[in-house]
Amino acid sequence: TAGFASGRLPCLEDCLTAMLMLLAFGVLLQEILASIHDENLADASNIPEVPLFSYQNINLPEEHIPYFLHNNQHIATACKQDPHCPYKKYLKKLKSCWGYEKSCKPEKRFEYPTCDYAEAGWANTVEEAQHVFWKQADFGYVKERIDEMKTHCRPKAMGDSSLECSRYLQYCRAKNLYIDLRSPKRNHDRFNEDFFQKGQIGGHCNMDVKAFLAEGQRKSPLQSWFAELQMYTELNAVPTEDGSCDVVVDKPTYFMKFDAGVNMYHHFCDFVNLYITQHVNNSFSTDVNIVMWDTSSYGYGDLFSETWKAFTDYEIIHLKSYDSKRVCFKEAVFALLPRMRYGLFYNTPLISGCHGTGLFRAFSQHVLHRLNVTQDGPKDGKIRVTILARSTAYRKILNQNELANALKTLSLFEVQIVNYKYM
Repeated sequence: TAGFASGRLPCLEDCLTAMLMLLAFGVLLQEILASIHDENLADASNIPEVPLFSYQNINLPEEHIPYFLHNNQHIATACKQDPHCPYKKYLKKLKSCWGYEKSCKPEKRFEYPTCDYAEAGWANTVEEAQHVFWKQADFGYVKERIDEMKTHCRPKAMGDSSLECSRYLQYCRAKNLYIDLRSPKRNHDRFNEDFFQKGQIGGHCNMDVKAFLAEGQRKSPLQSWFAELQMYTELNAVPTEDGSCDVVVDKPTYFMKFDAGVNMYHHFCDFVNLYITQHVNNSFSTDVNIVMWDTSSYGYGDLFSETWKAFTDYEIIHLKSYDSKRVCFKEAVFALLPRMRYGLFYNTPLISGCHGTGLFRAFSQHVLHRLNVTQDGPKDGKIRVTILARSTAYRKILNQNELANALKTLSLFEVQIVNYKYM
């Protein structure tokens, strides 16, 4: 019996040890699982219920998102931390840039033009021609305007007014701007160059009057804001704080002087330059006011008013709607104009032999996206041709029917004539 008993004791000891180990493991596993559960609950509680940014308000073409994030690092940072951000896939492309940024590497630019040859008098090499065209009609033009920016009225303290402009006052940005429209001198002139007297426009800041007045060489209605701002006065107090304002406009405001609204050729110079202004200002928000700067008492015929939806959520405001009031604007931008000398409009002198401007491609994409214009096609084996016919006394295509019929003899073309006139 003793031999039997001594033979079973090791088994009992081993079994008991194994059972104790299993029990200990079970307790440990339960603690681990409970800890993981608590961590998951903690992680879940840390996930914000709402996005850290209103991403839907960005409303840009998908191709433009990485360029936008490059210039708005605070939004990119929020996107990295936010599980709700729909643009995470673009965070790997944050080195993408339009071309005007100081941090932009040439190989990361949105686009760069192509030149077939170097035009004598403009450039000696094709590479020089590309750079000239990039500065004339691409994002190099934006870079030049940004590089020109100069502060003309410096704030005296935090919360004061300020005024900074590009060369010749073609673009300006103001804070806490005061405008006195209690007794406006309105007549038939849309761009009265003596509309303000001293003290009727200004802000509380230190004005460099001499440097400011030296920017008046291109004083002209659709070329500069010099006429409108030449009477900018250094005020004694912050207008938004001393009771000087009958109306305070908190919403960012763009002042614009419009070209002819009944002509697409002219009016799109307004839209293109507003888009360029947004780049200079680094803001594509539509939660802004657009004020038509018009010193007359007339209305404005606009056949392309739908296009404004690409830039603002609100109706265009006529300057005269503020008449009889002293108005203060917290943030104001005086937009680039539609007929600036060497600006971007229908008579811009450009170097020959070059094409492929990323700026105008981006403008087209931006407007089509914001207006929700979609393309039906392209159609396989078809080229669609639309001829815009002007039913006016001048500029007619005299043989447009013969032209259309000749095109229709080829199955490759799908042709239509659209009567394009003032209705």
